[in-house]
Amino acid sequence: MGKLLSLLARDESTCCTPKTYDVFLDFENAAPTDLEREVYEEVDHVLRQSEIVLDEIQCYKGAGKEIREAIADPSPECQEKAWNIVIPLVEKLKRCYEHSLELERIVPKLLGQLVGGRLNPTQHLETQQALVKQLAEILEFVLKFDEYKMKTPAIQNDFSYYRRIASRQRLDQTNEMIISTELANRMSLFYAHATPMLKVLSEATSKFVQDNSDNVDNTTETLGTMAKIEREETHLLLLRVMVGLVILYDHVHPVGAFARGAHVDVKGCVRLLQAQPAVKAEPLLNALRYTTKHLNEDNTPKNIRNLLAA
Repeated sequence: MGKLLSLLARDESTCCTPKTYDVFLDFENAAPTDLEREVYEEVDHVLRQSEIVLDEIQCYKGAGKEIREAIADPSPECQEKAWNIVIPLVEKLKRCYEHSLELERIVPKLLGQLVGGRLNPTQHLETQQALVKQLAEILEFVLKFDEYKMKTPAIQNDFSYYRRIASRQRLDQTNEMIISTELANRMSLFYAHATPMLKVLSEATSKFVQDNSDNVDNTTETLGTMAKIEREETHLLLLRVMVGLVILYDHVHPVGAFARGAHVDVKGCVRLLQAQPAVKAEPLLNALRYTTKHLNEDNTPKNIRNLLAA
C-alpha cells in the first residue's frame, strides 16, 4: 500500500517551513526487529483470532424464529428447540466477549512499544512499522466488529432470551457449557453498548495514558500523527484506521480531537469520508458522530459540528 499513512497530524506547513511529519509506512514489507518480536508475536496471535471472531459475528443468523415460536407455544418441544438453537449462539457471543478481553490486555503492551523512550513519535512510527501495522489492524477489526454488531439486533434479543430462560431454570453450568451468571452480567453490559469493541479499545488506551502519565504527550501525538492520509488513497482499511485513530485521540487527549489547536485534521478526515460512496462512509461518519467524547462540547468549532450533522 506504499505511502499510506503519515500518522494523525494537522499539516500546517507552508512554503517556508518544513512539513511537520513525513512518515513513509511500507505495510507490505514491514517486519519486526528482534527487540519487537515478543510483543509482535503476542499481538499477531490475537489478530489471527480476530479474523475468526469477525467471521462469527458477520455470519450471525440469530434465533428469532425459534424464540417467537417458543413464546407462542410453551410446550416442552418448542422450548427445547429454541434452547438448543440459542446455546451455540451464546457460545459464539462468549468467544467474542472473551476476545475483547484479549484486546484489552494486549493494547497497552503494543502502545508501550510505540511511545516513550528516547525516540519521538515520528521516529517510533518510522522505525517500528510492523507494530504500527498491527495497531492499524486492531483498529480495523474494532470498527468492523462494531459495524456488524450494530447491524445485528438479534444478538441482544438472543442473549436476553438466554438470560431469561437460564434465570428461570436457575442454571449456571450444564453439559452444554452455559455461562455463569456473573459472566452473563458482564456480557450483557458489553453487548448493550452500541460499539462495544471501540469502548474496550478506548478505555484500554485511556488507562494506558493514566498509568503512564509521563508519556501522555507522546501517546496523544503518536495517535495524532497516524490519521493523516495521502489523499489519493481511499482504501477502506485506511478509512477505518483514520476514523479509529480520531476516536482514540478524542478519548485520550484532555481537550479531544475537535478543539482548535488539536493535532488532528478532523475537517480533512470528514471531507475525505464524505467523498466516498455512502455505503462506505456512513458507518464511519456515524462512529465519529456517536462514539467520540468531545464532539458536542462548547469548544468544538461550529463548522465541525455542521460537517458531522446527521
